[in-house]
Amino acid sequence: MRAPMTHATPVHRRTTSRFGRSIDIQQLRADGVTRSHGDRVVLRDVDLVVSAGDRLGLIGENGAGKSTLLRILAGIDEPDDGEAVRPVRTGILMQELELPGDTTVGELLEQALGEVRAVEQELETSAAALGETGSAGDGSAEQRYAAALDAAERADVWTADARLDAVVDGLGIAAIERSRRLGEVSGGQRSRFALAALLVARPTALLLDEPTNHLDDEAVAFLRGHLSEWPGPVLFASHDRAFLDEVATGLVDIDPSRPVPVGEASPVVEFGGPFSEYLGWKAAELDRWSARHEEEQAELRRLASAVHDVAPRINHDRGIRDNNRMAFGMRGDRVEQQISRRVRNAQLRLEVLEREQVRRPPRQLSFAGIPSGSTVLDEGEQLLDLADARVDGRLHLERLQLAPRSRVLVTGANGSGKSTLLAVLAGSLRLDAGTLLRRKGLRVGLLEQDVAFPDADRSPREAYDRTLGEARAARTPLAGLGLLALRDLDRPIGQLSVGQQRRLALALIIARPPHLFLLDEPTNHLSLALATELEDALGDYPGAVVIASHDRWLRRRWSGDRLRLG
Repeated sequence: MRAPMTHATPVHRRTTSRFGRSIDIQQLRADGVTRSHGDRVVLRDVDLVVSAGDRLGLIGENGAGKSTLLRILAGIDEPDDGEAVRPVRTGILMQELELPGDTTVGELLEQALGEVRAVEQELETSAAALGETGSAGDGSAEQRYAAALDAAERADVWTADARLDAVVDGLGIAAIERSRRLGEVSGGQRSRFALAALLVARPTALLLDEPTNHLDDEAVAFLRGHLSEWPGPVLFASHDRAFLDEVATGLVDIDPSRPVPVGEASPVVEFGGPFSEYLGWKAAELDRWSARHEEEQAELRRLASAVHDVAPRINHDRGIRDNNRMAFGMRGDRVEQQISRRVRNAQLRLEVLEREQVRRPPRQLSFAGIPSGSTVLDEGEQLLDLADARVDGRLHLERLQLAPRSRVLVTGANGSGKSTLLAVLAGSLRLDAGTLLRRKGLRVGLLEQDVAFPDADRSPREAYDRTLGEARAARTPLAGLGLLALRDLDRPIGQLSVGQQRRLALALIIARPPHLFLLDEPTNHLSLALATELEDALGDYPGAVVIASHDRWLRRRWSGDRLRLG
């Protein structure tokens, strides 16, 4: 087992990238960064260095502050305390994209090439000026053209369009017309276009928030190859275990896994091994932390008892009984002095331990499973029968039948119709052709990739009670599902992370388990532990389950039926 990495020494040097141009290599650095959301401290005294050539995977539970740290390092948000340092050209891919819906795909990509186009324009302008004054031997025109040519060579302007086409094709979005507006394409396609624009712009440093959430196998392989040769610092937040193992040169965990004294900040843990190896190391660290905390609490109780229970018995102002005056004078005083000394020592040890004790280890979320109370429909009839189903340009499926306990994993490249199929099965999208027969009384629940709550000021507890009704919410409390931490139950939904909001959406469905449970990329935004627990629980789900997923780890573990769309 490799030990956690130490922070690197700051550097600033010039190098030559595989793209054939000289670039300034700097660092991403956080020095004592602290940030609060309302009355909740999200990041406290975070120190981090990401140097040239580093590809660090940022991990931690949903809501631990990964997205917040990325935004601070990008300069989008400011820390409450501390400092964030970044190269001048730092780019970020966020989970929640802030892209104008009326912008076309082509305009977004062309904006990414803005610097290259400016260099290209200057080259053309300087060449024209040189042509006009060449016969007069204008030295300034020659110098301007030489500088423009050097800049063009460093920016490699002659291959810019080819690079753009290669990135768009590699991310699987080449078939989408560039005249389409961003508001007209799916959330996953918008995310891939934003990633394409970022890669084409080629900033010095990359910050990526869950970059593989909307990528199929081919696109993940393309991104993996691209990042492996990126010359500058890369920091990416991800729950994709396979991607972390393949791409990350190290891991940064902003969830504490080491004992932390009361009142002190939780340390950022840096680890030099693969993610799968780190999970075992972290589990062992948390076990040691829990054992130390329990031992210290037991010692605190023992010392407190010694101080508070024994001390009152030593009362030097108390009178001595007549028949004990001689004994007291000979040895009683020595006994009480010894007891008094032990009490004082216990008092000193108690004060030190109270000051230096480690805080309670963080409570690890644990999915409690599917609540009871749901009944499986009789096996004698299919739940759904889909025949010759067509949604123009999005889906064509000859036949799909689902029994009361069906388990189906839907796979396929982006654009093959996985989300479309789930929307059809859920009844939220009509077929253009074909038939869909549903069993009478069938209840269907769909966990969508992109969840939205209309009232962001409402708390998860209020949304849960309102959706289920007070009686059912009381029988199956939100806190008992293990999907949200207790501290988040009464915060406004709008203040929760994307992952926390998606876990709330999951809770709203499973609290009243449907006969047919549809899940679109269920492991996106979930920690590995919760994703594993959810998958295990779905194996015993009291109904039919259909999952659409790119998750390679989930697919390797799947034992049910498979449907590949193509």
